[in-house]
Amino acid sequence: MHISIGNRTIGLSHRPYLIAEMSGNHNRSLGRALQIVDAAAAAGADAIKLQTYTADTMTLNTRAPGFVIEDPNSLWAGRQLYDLYDEAHTPWDWHAPIMDRAASYGMHCFSTPFDDTAVDFLETLNVPAYKIASFECTDLPLIRKVATTGKPMIISTGMATLAEIDDAVRAAREAGCHQIVLLKCTSTYPATPANTNITTIPNLRDATGCLVGLSDHTMGCGVAVASVALGAVVIEKHFTLRRSDGGVDSTFSMEPEEFKLLRMESERAWQALGSICYGGSAAEEKSRVFRRSLYISADVRAGDRLTPENVRIIRPGFGLPPKHYAAVLGKRVNCDAHAGTPLDWPLLS
Repeated sequence: MHISIGNRTIGLSHRPYLIAEMSGNHNRSLGRALQIVDAAAAAGADAIKLQTYTADTMTLNTRAPGFVIEDPNSLWAGRQLYDLYDEAHTPWDWHAPIMDRAASYGMHCFSTPFDDTAVDFLETLNVPAYKIASFECTDLPLIRKVATTGKPMIISTGMATLAEIDDAVRAAREAGCHQIVLLKCTSTYPATPANTNITTIPNLRDATGCLVGLSDHTMGCGVAVASVALGAVVIEKHFTLRRSDGGVDSTFSMEPEEFKLLRMESERAWQALGSICYGGSAAEEKSRVFRRSLYISADVRAGDRLTPENVRIIRPGFGLPPKHYAAVLGKRVNCDAHAGTPLDWPLLS
């Protein structure tokens, strides 16, 4: 099972596909946005991802109940939704130069649309794929709209029940999209490892028949690397130049050096999966000599019996395996042997 985004095949037989999510970390500067693209490419990202919306396509300009973030523990506590989205959005006329810069590195660039107008706009830029955000996982009309483009679709599943995920997958498939990756996601910012539950990944793959990855809001790369062992084929992390630069997403975003480490360690984790193997690999054959085995440990003459005083279990491994120790004790040797002689059956009477 695999999908393709551009010339990149995504699946269990390929290293994880890494997405650097720019989101609002451009801090309202196109120059900074392009620097983020440069840094993501240098750090080994396969794709840079944008978000395509305006404040007006996301919400209403009102402070009515529900339109101001009241959770005191939120990074955005007290912020009006409209103002927050206005600050974080990526101007639509920036998309083309950002995508051109990504293309110059051979890196994919696609986006998360939040309404039909964003999909129509992104189609004019010929994006290679689409991402559906967790909060839009239940927006089946939007999913159907994206599916009609025929492009691969990556769907985050934060907070979604299995029934809601099934609805989203069915909607996408019925509208013509069969290249789907679902992302296990915890919709807290940042998320804690204890609240990430990546054991869900293989279960989600089995339940839906889709490839599964991780949209990771935890700090560091430990959770993401661990997800590879459970079958994650895509890893998405928010990305910034420096968290100290500030911005709406900076607190839980990964810096370039961290992303470079993620690229290296996630690939190592994938390589380490290998296949079920017992008995040692070809690369281990030369190490067999360091096993313990049975050796004559004191000079013996023909006819002498083997005892704990003249036979020992030691390294190297050229003698009989240690499991035969009890069986050889008391047996006679049929020729003289010096200490350091590996014990073998022909030596015994």
